[in-house]
Amino acid sequence: MTLTAPPPIPRAAGSLPFLGHALHLVRDNLGFIASLRRAYGPLVEITLQPGTRTVVVQDPALIRTMLVDLGPSLDKGRFFEKMGQLLGDSVVTAAGQTHVRKRRQLQPAFTHDKIARYVDVMREEAAAAVAGWRPGRRLDVREAMVGLSLSMLARTVFSGSLDDTAFRRLRRDLSVVMNGVGARVMLPDWAERLPLPVNRRFDRARDAVRATVDRAVTELKASGHDTGDMLSMLLRAEDEETGRPLTGHQICSEILTLAVAGTETTASVLSWVLYELARDPGIEARVLAELEEVLGDRPVAFADLERLSYLNRVVTETFRLHHTGWLVTRRTATETRLGRWTLPAGTELAYCQHALHRDPELFPDPLTFDPDRWRDGPPPPGFLPFGAGRHKCIGDRFAVTELLTALATILREVRLVLDPGQTVRPVARATVRPRTLLMTVRRRTG
Repeated sequence: MTLTAPPPIPRAAGSLPFLGHALHLVRDNLGFIASLRRAYGPLVEITLQPGTRTVVVQDPALIRTMLVDLGPSLDKGRFFEKMGQLLGDSVVTAAGQTHVRKRRQLQPAFTHDKIARYVDVMREEAAAAVAGWRPGRRLDVREAMVGLSLSMLARTVFSGSLDDTAFRRLRRDLSVVMNGVGARVMLPDWAERLPLPVNRRFDRARDAVRATVDRAVTELKASGHDTGDMLSMLLRAEDEETGRPLTGHQICSEILTLAVAGTETTASVLSWVLYELARDPGIEARVLAELEEVLGDRPVAFADLERLSYLNRVVTETFRLHHTGWLVTRRTATETRLGRWTLPAGTELAYCQHALHRDPELFPDPLTFDPDRWRDGPPPPGFLPFGAGRHKCIGDRFAVTELLTALATILREVRLVLDPGQTVRPVARATVRPRTLLMTVRRRTG
């Protein structure tokens, strides 16, 4: 039997000399990626970096094959390589056995018992944030959620060892870094070497974050205290290759990357949940009724979270409609077979969770926010909120716990109201987030 050769992988239109498709991505990355899904088949080639071939994988089955079946044989690709260059080598950016080793070092920070201990801290920070929102005030919701996420991060990672000045500095500098990482991944390498104010600002902010973390590491080492936080755990961890404790640089790289990835993602998802609840009073009323039934008058605890089934579905639907990941990469280390196609070594692979989760073949009426689509049956294979395979997000349970705890605390205290006619558009930087989301604070009554 003669096998039919696969069709050639099409190349997306609009590539420019020296820039490739970078200009399209800078102007409207989400629109450009969505247009590929409409115009081309399961694979399409784009140029992110001159001289490098990037194949966007658009078929759900091929995406899962790439992440799960081929996962052990693939490098993590340009996005994570670039993050490693900018932020340092960490469990998020490493590939192969290095990733496995780093994952084992960090895993104790994300056990069931550890996450349960974090809930009280998360709830306290959410309550403190809400207490500072004046009724009638117009709130920049995403900025407020970034602040809350950073507060929860500081308490769980540094156990409150940062003073107010250091915390404000960390928040400011991390915001610059989070914005800059997304832009630098899209642009050719030569662009970041240009003597531009935006490049100097990014470099200064990244170095400042490292200095803040370095000081916290040094002070904790000198104190000899085990504060029970993530930083203490990393100070006790050993490098499997050398048998020695992790260096300050290694610890700083892990924390910096987790801070950028975790804070940005949490803030974006919280913002989108609050936006959707404000748009649909019926969904909001069901969430409030469930909170009343499960919690009564007491604060939320870790044991309550799995009982909040409808709120869990609201968060799941937010991960679908407003997924924060817009470009995830891998790279072939050797000649690799993906479906019917054979790809040479060094081929960049990429997929877009945001576009995948809006595929009408996977999710009927995909632009409608419908938590009840998750009521029955398992999710379709194209639903990948935390990725899949050996590189699946290490902090998935931590993130969901953080989201549920914050929402259960915020929603019982305040109602956030959208201005009539306000249009909220997504923008993709390090994550997909609302470009502008202003809402008016109202206190809950009776």
